[in-house]
Amino acid sequence: MRAFHGKQEVKDFYLARVRAHREADQIVHGFYWEGGKGCAVGCTIHSGDHAAYETELGIPRIIARLEDGIFEALPNGRSKLWPEQFLSAPPVGADLSLVWPRFAVWLLVDPKWGAFRFAKSARSEKAIQDVADAYLALINGKAEGPDWKKLRNAAAYAAADDATAYAAAAYAAAYADADDYAAAAAYAAAYADAYADAAPRFKCRNAQADKLLELLAAAPAASTRSSSGNSTLIAISKLPSMLTAKEQRCVKPSRTMFRGPSRASARSAA
Repeated sequence: MRAFHGKQEVKDFYLARVRAHREADQIVHGFYWEGGKGCAVGCTIHSGDHAAYETELGIPRIIARLEDGIFEALPNGRSKLWPEQFLSAPPVGADLSLVWPRFAVWLLVDPKWGAFRFAKSARSEKAIQDVADAYLALINGKAEGPDWKKLRNAAAYAAADDATAYAAAAYAAAYADADDYAAAAAYAAAYADAYADAAPRFKCRNAQADKLLELLAAAPAASTRSSSGNSTLIAISKLPSMLTAKEQRCVKPSRTMFRGPSRASARSAA
């Protein structure tokens, strides 16, 4: 799959569409598409079908879910601009297959924004770290795929001590190979509600938005994929806030309680 199917005119068409909706004040929170108004997804594809991002725009549906979840939690000012920022970021013809794994690693173990900070026990920390390491293995092209079922079970077991392990690690593992990725976006947007006040919560959402745009913009051209199917890796120097697995284990985050809403509650809260 190539971003915008390798065609500049496809990117231009959808950018013009969401820009027109913004200028007409038709980008709104809370529903997909109704009466000529809608959310980021609705104003892009004029429906709520995330799978249409793959057929119409050449963008994996899980990334559409991320766009959606982030949009619903952004403050009104930036949320109006978010669909244009999102569509502007990927280069035409880019391979976006590693954007979700890289975003998941950042979301799990980034020293400033990662869910690892909220773990309350060593078992929880291990569950989160193990899932991050599994995504890193995917990023680095390891031949043997992660055992997601084993990771899910370990994270669920850790949840007996600390709900963070289930919310942050099990959700990521459970939906890595799901058919519709429905809960991945809810997970990806969930942990910002650990902050009680709107200002820090919006700051966290903005950080998620900025990270997703960074990864989209850094995606390599699809033509760089080798015959074996492994993607050409993005240099770590281009991702300054992403640590290696060894460095991640040195992180000593704060132990603040983690909780995350469902996708529906995130929409209603927005």
